[in-house]
Amino acid sequence: MILFDAAASPAAAAAASLQRSLRLCDLARGLEASVSHVLDHSPGDAVSMRLRDLGFVDGEPVRVVAHGPIGADPLLVQIGYTRFALRRAEAARVQVRTAA
Repeated sequence: MILFDAAASPAAAAAASLQRSLRLCDLARGLEASVSHVLDHSPGDAVSMRLRDLGFVDGEPVRVVAHGPIGADPLLVQIGYTRFALRRAEAARVQVRTAA
């Protein structure tokens, strides 16, 4: 019996190659992306847990709306229909996927 692995199909490989992964703090202003995951710096990381509670979960659409005036900190980030001001260090914990 031959089992089909959808992840190994040419279509799945092509779709994966069209996506690029980067940190939210590196996302260009106005570019649409989706959340991949939030990185934990330690077990029980309070900041990462709070980001997930705010809606930074896998597949959620996200974009950077604006940057702060000094050092581009903080970032105004829109996730779904809600906007948050995040420090660059907090946004660096959020991995996102963009279309290449």
